[in-house]
Amino acid sequence: MTTKSLIVCFGEMLIDFVPDTAGVSLAESHGFLKAPGGAPANVACAITKLGGSSAFIGKVGEDEFGRMLVDILKKNGVNSEGVRFDQQARTALAFVTLKHNGEREFMFYRNPSADMLLKESELDIKMIKQANIFHYGSISLISEPCRSAHMAAMKAAKEAGVLLSYDPNVRLPLWPSSQAARDGIKSIWNQADFIKVSDDEVEFLTQKDPQKEDVVMSLWHDQLKLLVITDGGKGCRYFTKSFKGRVDGFSVKTIDTTGAGDAFVGALLVPIAKNPSIMQDETKLKEALTFANACGAISTTQKGAIPSLPTVSDAQALIAQSKAK
Repeated sequence: MTTKSLIVCFGEMLIDFVPDTAGVSLAESHGFLKAPGGAPANVACAITKLGGSSAFIGKVGEDEFGRMLVDILKKNGVNSEGVRFDQQARTALAFVTLKHNGEREFMFYRNPSADMLLKESELDIKMIKQANIFHYGSISLISEPCRSAHMAAMKAAKEAGVLLSYDPNVRLPLWPSSQAARDGIKSIWNQADFIKVSDDEVEFLTQKDPQKEDVVMSLWHDQLKLLVITDGGKGCRYFTKSFKGRVDGFSVKTIDTTGAGDAFVGALLVPIAKNPSIMQDETKLKEALTFANACGAISTTQKGAIPSLPTVSDAQALIAQSKAK
């Protein structure tokens, strides 16, 4: 594997069970579709689908689901050399309820699941140091030993001059309490070079109105090169040391928002890995964010996170079509 603009994604990979009918509760649902998930793994697959280079580091169970997930990484062209198998614990599962508007609720089975048991000694440090970008979420911070592995991986990346990319991906049911989630997510906040948060997550973290600029700016820190707030279908807002603005989204027929943020992040990380200076060039950054918005939008038009990930030509077609209107 070449290290051309390599993006290493760290964290959880699991199976989402998605109801075959939207708008019904888990209890009312007759059948479920198996969909590979886990935000960092979704991002890794989004990157390769857009022609980028990615690797995934995490742990799955030595079980059929775990082997299936590693196969999916390989089929998607993601380097899986950093994946470990746990002999005792199972691969994590999540049951996802789709509401009529495409939004979702989660019920998790992980007590403990394999992803929580990744140890520092199992990290592929060499791969992490070769990356251009090291990307992670916050679910890997919830319990030991995974938390220590996460901290060690971040430290190794930072020391090697790798850009740190953070998408907290708030999943409240997994944390002991809301306050524990806020504290845990903020515990590594000031180390990231790039942070992507949704408007809902801004509201959760600050407990204030996410549309107000002073509220968003309370999340800024001096190490940050770029802060992006996603506003669902409305697009996104961006903040750097020297400029700020917003980029409109695309209107599509939304079926399932699972993985939309991951498609967005993957689409933004590919050009940043190739040329980090776009974070200082507003014109180029806006182009990259428009492309990322298009990728996020397209991913909501199909069920499941990984199967719905767009290609470059899908995104370009949506952008061209909106310009034509």
